[in-house]
Amino acid sequence: MTDDPPSPRVAVSDRQDLPVEAEALAELAAATMRGEGAAGELALSFVSVEEMASLHERYLGEPGPTDVLAFPQGEDDLLGDVVVCPAYAQGQNPDLGAELRLLVVHGVLHLLGYDHEAEEERAEMWARQERYAGVRA
Repeated sequence: MTDDPPSPRVAVSDRQDLPVEAEALAELAAATMRGEGAAGELALSFVSVEEMASLHERYLGEPGPTDVLAFPQGEDDLLGDVVVCPAYAQGQNPDLGAELRLLVVHGVLHLLGYDHEAEEERAEMWARQERYAGVRA
């Protein structure tokens, strides 16, 4: 008998109008966590432009919407929350499915401690994003 780490769990909430492949994106989030050796629970939310703008202003003090936000928890087996705005993402890339894969992985990597402020950190994070999402940033 092996002591495999517990499987990551992803809870999905879709509070917006565009069609998204929520289950496939939840599995991608879980696969990213497994690939990084992380366990625990993650909340993955798809929200409207209005809700994202509200979150962006409330938590980062920046006006207007953005494509993805990550809120780390790190306690009680909760990795954190990844919030994605499909309507905003659609303006970034005409291939919405590809953009959503990239954003979900991006958010999960932020929860796992990756950042892209410095060029070296950015290169490492982007390489991991591309590997997991199968999409070039």
